[in-house]
Amino acid sequence: MNRNEWIRQIHRWLSIAFTLAVIANVVAMLAQVESVLVGVLALVPLILLMLTGLYMFALPYAAKWRGRREASWQE
Repeated sequence: MNRNEWIRQIHRWLSIAFTLAVIANVVAMLAQVESVLVGVLALVPLILLMLTGLYMFALPYAAKWRGRREASWQE
């Protein structure tokens, strides 16, 4: 498994963790339990999702940039 496949797999699992954290947050709000930990619980996977998502978003642009750089280097 290469790095891109690992990042995609991690991104998928983080999305499941984020969904579960949001559900836990909603349940805590409905039960009127106020806890900072419950609120922060959803932020951790969300931040990691943002990082892996930005990485995957930038991949095609990086490949184009690398392709142009290698083409000009070979001339």
